[in-house]
Amino acid sequence: MPPETGGEGSAAPTRAEWDRRYAAAGLLWTAEPNRFLVAEAEGLTPGRALDLASGEGRNAVWLAAAGWRVTAVDFSGVALAKARALAAARGVEVEWVQADLRELRPARRAFDLVAVLYLQVPAAERREILARAAEAVAPGGTLLLVAHDERNLTEGHGGPRDPALLTTPEAVAAELPGLVVERAERVRRPVAGAPRDAIDTFVRARRPGAGG
Repeated sequence: MPPETGGEGSAAPTRAEWDRRYAAAGLLWTAEPNRFLVAEAEGLTPGRALDLASGEGRNAVWLAAAGWRVTAVDFSGVALAKARALAAARGVEVEWVQADLRELRPARRAFDLVAVLYLQVPAAERREILARAAEAVAPGGTLLLVAHDERNLTEGHGGPRDPALLTTPEAVAAELPGLVVERAERVRRPVAGAPRDAIDTFVRARRPGAGG
């Protein structure tokens, strides 16, 4: 969904609005994976991964190239068409699923890594989505979330302009039932050509089990 370079918006975009955004020539965002995902996933043993709100597939494709068996979900068919093209160009296989995360019920305890990057929905919907995302984490598995932080609105760059679509580390950490939160903090993300960094919420959580 939203980019490394920082997107803008005033409300939770609808499926049609995202389709229109993604219909532009080329990639709406970048083909490079999110830096926080890379830093965390490089230390994990590849297994099954679930990428929620996968957009044009940059993170799912990177995970697949790193040896993960990836299922990627987005509700924009236009974005998924671009994601399939990117995967083909990189020579990797990903299971692409078109679905609304507000309705999706991932398999329980099935994924060694669940990634939720820059999901733009109001808090009540986010809580429900994250509860199901947490349920999808296998014993010993990891959930990674990166989101636009509420401080980004006044102190950072880009991102949604609607405060209802922003969050905090504390809020997200409280929305992951059954998981142990290992990191919950604000992180700064340099944006090329911007006068200041973007400010993101970063949360890493783990389900106990599978050897600890």
